[in-house]
Amino acid sequence: MGALVRSAALGLAAGGRAAVGVAVPVLAATEGRRGVGAALARTLARTALVGETVTDKLPGLPSRLVPPMLVGRVLSGAGGAIALALVERRKVPAVVLAGVAGAAGAFAGAVGGASWREWAAEHGPSFLSGRGAGFAEDALVLSTANKLVATSR
Repeated sequence: MGALVRSAALGLAAGGRAAVGVAVPVLAATEGRRGVGAALARTLARTALVGETVTDKLPGLPSRLVPPMLVGRVLSGAGGAIALALVERRKVPAVVLAGVAGAAGAFAGAVGGASWREWAAEHGPSFLSGRGAGFAEDALVLSTANKLVATSR
């Protein structure tokens, strides 16, 4: 998988769960490393992923499409893609393009995820109503994040 595709995929995943934008570069950078610092970084990244995955299902949360939430997801996608490109030791032009692809992917992922949840609640099968659509989205986002970490150099 090429750097630009990975950046866009990271952005899409960050559009679904903003913590992915931070967690993937941290997990990729610390993969195979030993020591307290690396272990702590991995634990914090995984905790952020689990925390957002759980809180996403709580009632009363604002839509991911309201400006502060959407901006956070876009920044997470862009920043995460830039960080991943730096971890992979990409050159400056590739790092800049990674940021753009990550931001665009995050916007698309946020809009797509919100549309998916709305469709599932209104027209989907009963097992996807309510939290079921969120769990399906979690599976897609977390498997994408896992693949991104595994394919990073």
